[in-house]
Amino acid sequence: MGAKLDPYLSFDGDARQALEFYQAVFGGELSLNTFGQYGMAGDGADKIMHGSLNGDYILMASDTPPGMEFNPGSNVSMCLSGDSEDVLRGFWEKLIDGGTVSVPLEKQMWGDVFGSCVDKFGIYWMVNIAG
Repeated sequence: MGAKLDPYLSFDGDARQALEFYQAVFGGELSLNTFGQYGMAGDGADKIMHGSLNGDYILMASDTPPGMEFNPGSNVSMCLSGDSEDVLRGFWEKLIDGGTVSVPLEKQMWGDVFGSCVDKFGIYWMVNIAG
């Protein structure tokens, strides 16, 4: 796969409905994972931790995690993903130069290496290296 760049949208609890709507518009295969599938119990467990619509276009989205603030206007980010670790780590190092690391690039509970940052221009980036 190498590396690819996809838009990533954040929602305030209605990511499932939004992705189902976009599937009706664009077609494609919809994949949804909830916070509960990754161990969260209680309020918010049924919300979308990660969703992707794969077809002619790729669109990814999630609900804002419980305890984090939803910020309309900054709910679009760029996601670099793939299995080319050297390439993706190279992108990461360049993106954090002059920026701010939100989540360090390290192994996560779903098995991939993941990190997020805001670059020096204020753009939010996620980097996910397949495990």
